[in-house]
Amino acid sequence: MSAGRPSAESRRRLPDELSKRRLRHPQSLAGLGSNEAGDDEMTLELNAATWFLALLPVLTVLLSMVGMGWGGSRAGSAGFGTALVLSLTLFGGNLPLAAVAVGKSLLLAVDVLYIVWMALFFYNVTNESGSVALIGRSLPRLSADRAAQSLLISWVFVSLLQGVGGFGVPVAVVAPLLVGLGYSATQSVIMASLGHGWAVTFGSLGTSFVALTAVTGLPGEALAHDAAVILGAACLISGALVAYVSAGWEGFLRSIPMLIMVGAVMGVAQWWMATNGMWTLGSTSGALAGAIVGVAFVLSPLHGSRAKGAYAAGNITSRRILMAIAAYAILLVIAFSVNLIEPLKLLANSLRIDIEFPAVSTSFGWGVSAESGRALSIFGHAGAILFYAGALSFLLYRRAGYYESASVWGEIWSKVRRSAQKSTISILALVAMAALMTHSGMTQIIALGISEAFSRELYPLAAPFVGALGAFMTGSNTNSNVVFGALQQETANLLALSVPIVLAGQTAGASLGSVLAPAKIIVGCSTVGLGGREGPVIRRMLLLGLIPVVFVAVATFVRISGA
Repeated sequence: MSAGRPSAESRRRLPDELSKRRLRHPQSLAGLGSNEAGDDEMTLELNAATWFLALLPVLTVLLSMVGMGWGGSRAGSAGFGTALVLSLTLFGGNLPLAAVAVGKSLLLAVDVLYIVWMALFFYNVTNESGSVALIGRSLPRLSADRAAQSLLISWVFVSLLQGVGGFGVPVAVVAPLLVGLGYSATQSVIMASLGHGWAVTFGSLGTSFVALTAVTGLPGEALAHDAAVILGAACLISGALVAYVSAGWEGFLRSIPMLIMVGAVMGVAQWWMATNGMWTLGSTSGALAGAIVGVAFVLSPLHGSRAKGAYAAGNITSRRILMAIAAYAILLVIAFSVNLIEPLKLLANSLRIDIEFPAVSTSFGWGVSAESGRALSIFGHAGAILFYAGALSFLLYRRAGYYESASVWGEIWSKVRRSAQKSTISILALVAMAALMTHSGMTQIIALGISEAFSRELYPLAAPFVGALGAFMTGSNTNSNVVFGALQQETANLLALSVPIVLAGQTAGASLGSVLAPAKIIVGCSTVGLGGREGPVIRRMLLLGLIPVVFVAVATFVRISGA
């Protein structure tokens, strides 16, 4: 019996009730698997044992990070090792299959890491010039209203940092600024964390979104719309939580006009960029648009608590502010030019790495047809665009005398290397693990078991929590998408649900769940003097942070129902 879409009755059963079901000739998964076996092929039973073993690499990653306190690089390596052993033994894999899976995973990982390294380079170029701190100090001076201050710095500015940097940088930079404005250390970490949860998927120059397209094999154009719609709605919830933590219910109610105006602009700008093929600039553009509207709002008659002469105070001049934001303007100009000017786009993408991989299969009939790996554009990649913008910004700031050290170029790259080293190993290991699981059929087995446990109607509510759990455990939206993206895709296929909407729930849940990760909260606490006292912060963060995840689950359910 081939494994097709389960009946409504069978979908209600739990995986341990499937001992008599057999999995044979799984259907294709985004072009990665195909039914090429004959009827005399061996079969693999789908029962509690095989379902658990298929899930074991993922459990290894999650449990080693939470239960044993391992970092992402060590836990990812353990997960990869587990997947490799299981693939070569119990799931009928072989060395050619493992080699193809690892080869493809290297291309996928390079695609993501190109952005990670260059995003950190761009951030350090701006940070070493003092631009990041200057923007952070200038925004709160525009208004005497505490709620408006908190929204400008821990909703808009922190989201801008997530757009171009991420990887723990937003909280580490913004939390100390909030403490300097008079907020408690606990408030500062919570506001800085919750404020940018909506901006993670399309932040870090789209790293998490690129990872989702890589592991599912689906084009960004197919996934961007639903992900941007759900995350745009979550943007309002993130801002509302910041206003509440900052100034209570009174501050929240007072901030509703600003929340609606700025939140709508950020959400729509992110959606427009993402759906027009520029998802790498989704959060950056959204936050920049929000900053313009937010500043205009607090300086307008609509806002009654303005701070006169703010720029004169603290030696913050209009020229210095323009210089501070010049790097972001350069980034946008280059990105728009490469993406929208056709001759320049063709030139930038003229040199590509495109490797063909042979067909492989397991002894149980799971076949992966011959295909190209992830194609990489050397000079037109988002990582290349980040490098161009960072290099030009470096020259601008150096000429303006913003760098004190003569060896600042080397210092910048040294900081990039230290920041990216562990995440590089983690991403390499996790992408390889996910590729092995997909190529040996483990992901499809897990998905089939989940489809049996959830009804078609209820699964959309569960999908965002799966993404949030993965991000909470691994500390990364990207890691959650790598580990669970193909799983969510296959489950949606088995339940005949809209794949783009389910994957939107996955990445939106992971985006919001990533800011709740203990690893990131610990980083934020260490910058405000709460090192060793993270427990109360984490408890309160979980209580508040689950609110937007619940909202995303409901939004995913509503989108599926209306599809």
